[in-house]
Amino acid sequence: MVKVRQRKGRKGWQVDILLRLPDGTRLRERVKPPVSTYSAALRWGQQREAALLGQGGRRPEAAAREVPTLGGFVEQFMAYSKTNNKPSTVHAKEWLLRVHLIPAFGAMRLDAIGPEELERYKAAKLDEGYEKKSINNHLTALRKLLNLAVEWNKLDRAPKVRAFKLGRNTVEEDEYLTFEESERFLRAAAPEWKTLLVLAIRTGLRSGELLALKWQDIDLVVGQVVVRRTLWRDQEGPPKGGRTRPVPLSDETVATLKAHRHLCGPYVFCDEAGTRLTHSIIKDVVPATCRRAGLAKRITTHGLRHTFASHLAMRGVSLKTIQELLGHESIEMTLRYAHLTPDVRRGAVQLLDGPAEVRGTSVAPSTPS
Repeated sequence: MVKVRQRKGRKGWQVDILLRLPDGTRLRERVKPPVSTYSAALRWGQQREAALLGQGGRRPEAAAREVPTLGGFVEQFMAYSKTNNKPSTVHAKEWLLRVHLIPAFGAMRLDAIGPEELERYKAAKLDEGYEKKSINNHLTALRKLLNLAVEWNKLDRAPKVRAFKLGRNTVEEDEYLTFEESERFLRAAAPEWKTLLVLAIRTGLRSGELLALKWQDIDLVVGQVVVRRTLWRDQEGPPKGGRTRPVPLSDETVATLKAHRHLCGPYVFCDEAGTRLTHSIIKDVVPATCRRAGLAKRITTHGLRHTFASHLAMRGVSLKTIQELLGHESIEMTLRYAHLTPDVRRGAVQLLDGPAEVRGTSVAPSTPS
């Protein structure tokens, strides 16, 4: 069906073509024809409709272009990823493609990957026992690949990749230490690891950020550390999110760092030769310290980051502030700690019942006339 109408607020005509293809799919195209009269625009639209039908619904320029398979586009996609993503992200994409996406879609042309194929993939992965969150990670990588193909003119349009809707994720109690457990944990810390553990539990820095930390990033006078880099597989790069962030230091943390001060090299955590520590060296430190403290929990180094955020939430610190201290790109990540602050929210509302002076407003008494 072809309709011709005047362009709103502009000169000329607009041709609206709506087609139903033999396979049942619908195609719609709105274009400005290269003609000036209504009758000419209608004829042009009818010719365009016939051309689209003759190409099976593909635009002539798309019909002449050879659309690559997913496997054939992977090399270009990864080349783009290596120049625009962190090494850890590149590694994750390579793994997802190799293990999941290429076996499922590698031989398919990109324009053959549609809603039906995507739903079949999701159902198959659920049958294989994968969690919905993990499958969403697969779909995110696939969506980015398809969108890049469109941007680079390898594909006309990308299908809508619908991820699973997930309930709000929350940090459970076995993923962090309570206030009492954290004190037992730090008292049980081996002397050589005390500074690392105090800094982790009092700043919330990620493992890679701790390992890449240099003395030049710390101001012991002001009481602040600036997170400028992270370590991943012996490669240093910008922190997650690509932005540096300042994190204040508590008095206890400053005192611990002063006692730890050394001249072995630029890194805060290194061996006697000044060589920076690695993930493999510290991976068992937190579980071992839990055992030394007699704790039933066996959290990881990332659990100390959860502990930092959870303690702040329980002390009434705003989620926005926690987001900034953790370096979360989105507040959605920080909302995992929202359930830890119910009494704080109730206390805030109770302030409304206080006297005017407490609420910050002074009401002058009325003067009798």
